[in-house]
Amino acid sequence: MKIYNWFILGILIFFGASQAVNAQDVNIVVPELNIFNRSEFLTIQNVMYAQRNTKWQKHNDPTMWALSSQNFSHTTHSGVFLPNAVLHWQFNSIGGEDAPLQGKDGLPGFQHFTTSPQAWYFPHPSGRYNQGNITFKFKMPADVFLNNTLVAGNYSLAIGQNYDDDFTPASFNVVISVPKAIWWLTANNSVYRQINSLNQYRSGGPQVQASLGDFVIGNTVDFKLFGKSASSTIQFTSSKGVEGTRNVSIINLGGNSPKINTLPLSETWKDFTPSDNFNVESGNRNEFRLKASVSKSDFNTHFFEAGTYKFQINLNAKSTDNSTGAQQNIDFTVNVVPLSEITIPTSGSSVNFNFNTIEQYQNGQTQTIANQLLISNNETYELNVKTDVPFFRKSGVQSDIPSSILEVGVEGGSQNVALSTTSQKIINNGTPVLDKNLNIKYTISALAAQSLVAKEKSTYSINVIYSFTAL
Repeated sequence: MKIYNWFILGILIFFGASQAVNAQDVNIVVPELNIFNRSEFLTIQNVMYAQRNTKWQKHNDPTMWALSSQNFSHTTHSGVFLPNAVLHWQFNSIGGEDAPLQGKDGLPGFQHFTTSPQAWYFPHPSGRYNQGNITFKFKMPADVFLNNTLVAGNYSLAIGQNYDDDFTPASFNVVISVPKAIWWLTANNSVYRQINSLNQYRSGGPQVQASLGDFVIGNTVDFKLFGKSASSTIQFTSSKGVEGTRNVSIINLGGNSPKINTLPLSETWKDFTPSDNFNVESGNRNEFRLKASVSKSDFNTHFFEAGTYKFQINLNAKSTDNSTGAQQNIDFTVNVVPLSEITIPTSGSSVNFNFNTIEQYQNGQTQTIANQLLISNNETYELNVKTDVPFFRKSGVQSDIPSSILEVGVEGGSQNVALSTTSQKIINNGTPVLDKNLNIKYTISALAAQSLVAKEKSTYSINVIYSFTAL
């Protein structure tokens, strides 16, 4: 009966010891936040287990060292390393008791692994410890993330320790685990551009460009940049509230990086980096500027009418193995304010009627001034004409010749009006135009000319005023 009890007790002790000494790597998972924000990372990990003795070895401080390398080696990519100095460590606790265990013990500060043994604790010769887990603090300072390239995956370093009779395991791997991640760190979510001058349609090169802003992407994996539009059309609302669309394919997306191609937008995803990838760089950041562009011809044709133009650009930074990605949207708005302009060249600023012969009084006269008006208007419009006084002036003094003897119209137009102080339209429902020349026709009819026969021979003048009315 006693032997049976002893046998059961032995089995219980055996299984308890086997469970405690199950050796595993020390796996330090570095959060994405610390990598991309470049902020210090601190964690506490179980490293060894104190299972037998509870008394420190005399004249033998506990040490650890790197078994064969000064670098953490990537377990998947050959030739990819992190220097040992990226990871700092310090003894934290043993058997649930925080260091320092006794007042006479010494606790070294943070240090990093080297191939030379480094003491991680200076116990007093009479000191003791509890059985149980031995934990260490592990720290990666902020400058580690600024000055190193952390490629997704595991970096491993084999470590040995000198208390192998008392602590297990005798050797182990410290593994720095870098997650697969892509973050948009800085980006513009909206772009607004206002067009407030007709000169923006007249001047410039073959392309009209708008910056979408500077972008910073944090990445631990190589990635490609994909882009598309949320819709196949640009949504347009005129200044009068009328809805319309434009084809989004007139918009090109590109950037300042040679990796980024300039391609027209569509509602399906396109790879804007077809021949090159964005790699994992030192500091785990890639920076570039994006721009939208449209040809000058398309800009003048499709973005001239007053109103608001809106479309959305969707971006996706996607890992080359398609395992992870990050999306970003940009709402783009172009506001074109109502713009109009009437210009009369110096050569067309005066119109002269001379009545010197009987035929001129009998038949009347017509003067057509070529290219007298240069008009621009980005809304549907009426072109109006009027005068500021009801009668012609003679030497600056009002005469008795009414303004209505002069008829005004656009050559080829259907409306000729008798000049008065009330605005009258000579173009109705005109469509938006930029720098359109108009030939203006001035007529004094035969009947009106005959009414001038009895007038004093002199020079009479009147101002003709042109204006727009938006419809």
